[in-house]
Amino acid sequence: MKWEAKLVKHRRELRIAVYFTKSKELVERIKKLEGVRWSYTLMAWHLPDTDEYRERFKIPPRIIQNPIHAEKIVAFKAWLQSKRMSESTVTVYSDAVKTFLRFYNNKPIEEIDNDDLIQFNNDFILRNNYSSSYQNQVVNAIKKFFITVENRKIDVELIHRPKREKLLPNVLSKEEVKMILEAHNNIKHRAMLSLIYACGLRCGELLALKPIHIDSNRGLVFIKKGKGKKDRIAPLSQKILDLLRLYFKACRPQVYLFEGQEAGKAYDERSLQLVLKQALTKSKITKPVTLHWLRHSYATHLLEAGTDLRYIQELLGHKSSKTTEIYTHVSTKNLQKIVSPFETL
Repeated sequence: MKWEAKLVKHRRELRIAVYFTKSKELVERIKKLEGVRWSYTLMAWHLPDTDEYRERFKIPPRIIQNPIHAEKIVAFKAWLQSKRMSESTVTVYSDAVKTFLRFYNNKPIEEIDNDDLIQFNNDFILRNNYSSSYQNQVVNAIKKFFITVENRKIDVELIHRPKREKLLPNVLSKEEVKMILEAHNNIKHRAMLSLIYACGLRCGELLALKPIHIDSNRGLVFIKKGKGKKDRIAPLSQKILDLLRLYFKACRPQVYLFEGQEAGKAYDERSLQLVLKQALTKSKITKPVTLHWLRHSYATHLLEAGTDLRYIQELLGHKSSKTTEIYTHVSTKNLQKIVSPFETL
């Protein structure tokens, strides 16, 4: 029975993904391993990157980090934190530099130059088919590292930067959204999915909400420290307020608006993804819908209803209007008015 294991970057974490032909026996065996999870994105089971699993699945052993390099990474991480960058940004940037320096583990940092960066790009990023967004992320991190910690510049412009992929956001019809939101009988599950769509929230923004962030008198929700550490507000319709009241009376959350099995702790992101997956199964929608599709659908449906793009930008918390303008490309309001010349033949 054929199988293949390889290191992958999943949710900003190194994991060991295991691919094999469909087999009930192998599935049962891998499910017994500690820390294993299934990913619909990878379409594979994946495990923590440990020495034991590397040996078991024939992954080359990890390289021990050069202690001098390790000290520099600590210094870089401290600088990022001093600039009050988000935890995710600190992790992504420091991990990117760690990966780069590990590639040149036996080379003193002061000897690393532009040619090394070009070689790293060709022999590591491109050879391993990492995404263009990851490539840009790594290059930006390396550039910042050398300027701040090493006090010298690496000319990143010598690297052939990939063009940004111009992907359109995935949007559901209003009918599909309604089916998803009404699929669950569980009031908490319905309330979580409904609030994401009703206010165009990101997953993390929803899970960070507390009861005090809901102003029922003014019909507003306060989103604290969203992406880019920006606060914003979004309107709450009477319909969503009524649903939230029913939910609050039934569940009585203590600290966060949506809590898991342990009182006072925020609902788990993976559990919320499972809630969506169950809703898709119940509503018989086979599209690979993610929670972010509900946010995209919110913005597109607002645009199709005639809402000014500037207001949508504010509601979504976009820094640039160009980010919001992408929804004009998926709105069907004007496209449906166009008559194909085929109709006049």
